Amino acid sequence: MLLVKNLKKNYGHIKAVDGISFEIRKGEIVGLLGPNGAGKSTTISMISTLFKPSGGQILFENKDIVKNPRAIQPFLGYIPQEIALYDTLSGYDNLKYFGGLYGLKGNNLKYQIDKISEVIGIKDRLKDRVSTYSGGMKRRINIGAGLLHNPKLVIMDEPTVGIDPQSRNHILETVRSLKDTGVSVLYTTHYMEEVEAVCEKIYIMDKGIIIAGGSKESLIENSGIKSSIKLKFEKRISSNLDVIKSIDFVKDISMISENELLVASGGNGDSHKDIIKKVMELNFGLLSFDILSPNLEMVFLNITGRELRD
Repeated sequence: MLLVKNLKKNYGHIKAVDGISFEIRKGEIVGLLGPNGAGKSTTISMISTLFKPSGGQILFENKDIVKNPRAIQPFLGYIPQEIALYDTLSGYDNLKYFGGLYGLKGNNLKYQIDKISEVIGIKDRLKDRVSTYSGGMKRRINIGAGLLHNPKLVIMDEPTVGIDPQSRNHILETVRSLKDTGVSVLYTTHYMEEVEAVCEKIYIMDKGIIIAGGSKESLIENSGIKSSIKLKFEKRISSNLDVIKSIDFVKDISMISENELLVASGGNGDSHKDIIKKVMELNFGLLSFDILSPNLEMVFLNITGRELRD
């Protein structure tokens, strides 16, 4: 459905997006994961035809949307990170207004508002002013506004920032439900657990490039991380990294802070015991350790040497 090929965006000498490529198929939920400043928002702004690329192609259903933005615009639902609602209007009137912008009217508009209000779980508060809504409720209406016209592709830019756990769970359920209707979703976030929960395919982005891509399972498998150990020491440990790296079964080391390390193990299930024993024998002032199962956070840390939300 969507094919991004060697996409670039430059601001003078700054390469905000530097030759990235990825694909989204029909009914697929794809995560674009990365820290603030990675280039995610610039990427989705180009796909949404808000920014023109400096180079590369974006094809929607085999049509070049850089040359012809109208090829995607009627079929795109864009849900921005910023709340784009009118506080003095009710939730219903906000949906009515945005539905009108999509060309919906009459009974069709009323039907779509009724259907979408069920999807976002806010039907009982539709008549209330948006100014009385919680942050999570505003987020839900924001999402509803982007779904009214039955888009084929929905782009969600950090849709759960600053909301309560209940609203976050409902939004994630909404994302999952879109797949059942054949809608494709590009979900951008820096919350690793959300990507793991809803996305079938994940692209990890950092400093304008895609550094890894695939399913959660393939990303973990390809990283080679069998298990990891978070080690906390009494004081700065950076001067002793080479000694720890030389321990059997230690595959790699990443600094979490000046006195914390994440040690990636390449051995079998019992290798972490041997690593911890050796570290304790070195008398570096080990305060605590945690055995961690492989996850995307470790993959990102292993690739970049820093945590996702640094």
